[in-house]
Amino acid sequence: MEIAINPVPGRIKQARVSKGISQKELGIRIGLDQSSASSRMNHYEKGRHTPDIPTLKRMADELGVPLAYFFCESEKTAELICLIENLSETDKKTLIHRLKESNNR
Repeated sequence: MEIAINPVPGRIKQARVSKGISQKELGIRIGLDQSSASSRMNHYEKGRHTPDIPTLKRMADELGVPLAYFFCESEKTAELICLIENLSETDKKTLIHRLKESNNR
């Protein structure tokens, strides 16, 4: 059995860097104590500790990405998740319909 690499640490860092904020700033924005925000975020990004789902949700909201983004194993899937999240509900339904049609060919 192959062991999958945890994508969460890299996704946290990628989203944070893309927003141009420091580890400490992100930590403070999601409610971590100012004195430990930087080190806690560093541990999350290095994979030493794994944030719980509520913490990941606060990060997602602050960084402007969907929660599912953190779990994407490929860059293409991560990009798709972000693009799909920004669609209207009508456009999401249309996309689902088109993808289903495409898979049935």
